[in-house]
Amino acid sequence: MPGIDESLPFYPLNIAVLTVSDTRDMDTDTSGALLCDRARAAGHTVAARAIAKDDVDEIRQTVGRWIADPGIDVVLTTGGTGFSPRDVTPEALKPLFSREMDGFSVVFHTVSLGTVGVSTLQSRAFAGQAGDTFVFCVPGSTGACRDAWDHVFAFELDSRYRPCSLVGQIARYRDICP
Repeated sequence: MPGIDESLPFYPLNIAVLTVSDTRDMDTDTSGALLCDRARAAGHTVAARAIAKDDVDEIRQTVGRWIADPGIDVVLTTGGTGFSPRDVTPEALKPLFSREMDGFSVVFHTVSLGTVGVSTLQSRAFAGQAGDTFVFCVPGSTGACRDAWDHVFAFELDSRYRPCSLVGQIARYRDICP
């Protein structure tokens, strides 16, 4: 049965959080704040946090720096995944991926269907791997970030999750975490 196995050790991750928005700043960024708060509460380290405008180059440069940083294991982005003309997060980040994680979108949309109904179709949430870094991109609403953390990240980013979690695929944990 899937779940957290409390008998196993917890291995914390270094997580970077990027909010993609033309209108938010650190005082009004409730979505990025929620992801940071949830990550810290789970025992992870927030290694970096930033806000980028809805601009392909700015998004790509910020996440590209984090991907190149061996001290960052996971990047979480919020915003820019919809269908407005300014929503360009997929266009900015998918070219950086060596692998896409199609299952993330499926699981996220399944969860989201329960909270926003068929409006979940308006999200282009996605994830992938760039080098050794996992990158997850979710919508900019606080509700979407809550759904993503509480129903996906809380498990897949916890080394104790069984039958397996992504932590065992993080370079520094490959030899110690199944």
